[in-house]
This record gives sequence, structure tokens and C-alpha cells, in this order.
Amino acid sequence: MNHSSQDIDEVIAYIHDYINEPLPLTRLARYAAYSPYHFSRLFKQKTGLSPHYYVSSLKLQRAKDLLLTTDLTVRDIGMEIGQQSLGTFTTRFTEKVGMTPAQFRKSPVKVSGYLQSLKQLPHWSQQSHVDCQWNKVEGTIEAESSFRGVILIGLFTKPIPEGLPQYGTLLSSLGRFAFNDVRPGVYYLMATALFWEMAATDILVPHQTLRVKAEQPIRVGTKLAVPYQRLKLRGPRLDDPPILISLPILMKKFLIRLT
Repeated sequence: MNHSSQDIDEVIAYIHDYINEPLPLTRLARYAAYSPYHFSRLFKQKTGLSPHYYVSSLKLQRAKDLLLTTDLTVRDIGMEIGQQSLGTFTTRFTEKVGMTPAQFRKSPVKVSGYLQSLKQLPHWSQQSHVDCQWNKVEGTIEAESSFRGVILIGLFTKPIPEGLPQYGTLLSSLGRFAFNDVRPGVYYLMATALFWEMAATDILVPHQTLRVKAEQPIRVGTKLAVPYQRLKLRGPRLDDPPILISLPILMKKFLIRLT
């Protein structure tokens, strides 16, 4: 690991330690002993996100935590993460998480039902093979150890799992996956895994879930062959962006699609 990468790792740890405080670019760059411009370039190179985007995403994850673990009002939680306007906070939360703060607060009661419904399904088949070279993203997903649960995998337009993926599905086991008829564009392939015995709060704010992101953005285009993707689920790292999309939404959509 080079010196600049270590510096960014230290800043990321600093961000996590002081996420309850204002963390403007100038403060972070000063901590790293770089100019704001140079620091921003190195940070984006390391994480795929600007420092501001990374910090605001972590603050939104904190809002998810507060909604589930406190009785603070939605307005107060917005204030806690630096959002002075209730409307702005609600709009941004809904866009990134997929439901309003009030809906998210009530969602734990539904999570166990979704898990049980998925567990009781007969082993559902993965997407069938399509004999087409183009506009297809396919690969295999493995894990460092044995796994029993469900894998959520999707193609996102940003290097962070927020909002609904452009293409997404659930896998009943490790192995092959495929997305067919993908529109031309640049995508980020990400996945996370849920064990059957996980608590609802650990699914709604997934700090510790296994996860993986393809090392390089995926470019899909006419007559542009996409490399076969080989993914291996791993434990979370400090520099991972938070999983903002509410995973039960993806579970619900998958169950509806099967019925």
C-alpha cells in the first residue's frame, strides 16, 4: 500500500470517528496534510466518491440508525445529520433509501416476513442463459466460507449502493448470475449477502453483511463484450461506502416478481 493510500485510510477512520460533527473538505484535507484539490483527487481515486459525497452518505446511514434506535422525531434526526430543512432531508432520504424516513422506521416488522417467504420458496432458478455476446453482464459469485441465505446483486449507476439498482436480482445460492438486455452505459456491480438468521435491524442498517464490488466499472455497449465477472464475498472494510438502499425493498420486489 502506498503512502497516499494509507493517508486516505487514516482520513476515512477520522470521518467515522467524527461523523457527528461538521466535516467540510478543508477540515479533512488539513487532517491529511494535503491541499483540498489534491486530497479530493486522492480520495475519489481510493473510494470512487468525492469526500463530500462519502461523508453525506455516512451521515444518511447514521440517520437510518437513529430512526431504528431512538424516539427522536424525523425533524430532529435531520438536524442531527446537518439537514436544516425537514423537506430536504425527507426527499434525500427517500431518493437514496427507497422509502420515506417514517416508512423506514416502521419497516422492521416486515423484514422477518420477507426472509421467511424467501426461505420457503423452492430453490429458485437463476436467470436462464441467453446466447448473446452483447448487452449482457454475467459471472459467478463465491464466498470465503460457507453461506446459507440470500444474495442481493445489482448494477448501479454510481459506485455506492443507493437507490434502486438499474438491474437487480436475488440469488438463492452462490454460483452463476446474469443480467441480459442491459442498456448501454457504465455500471457498478455490487452485491451483499444476508444470512437467514440475521436480525431485522442488521438487515435494515447492514454494517456487517458480506459484500463485494467489481474492481472496475462495467461498460456495456453495442458490440462491446463485457468481461466475465468473478466476485468473492468478503467482510466489510472501513473504506466501503454504506449500503443505503433498504434491502427489504429489493426482497419485496423480487417476491412480487415471482408471484
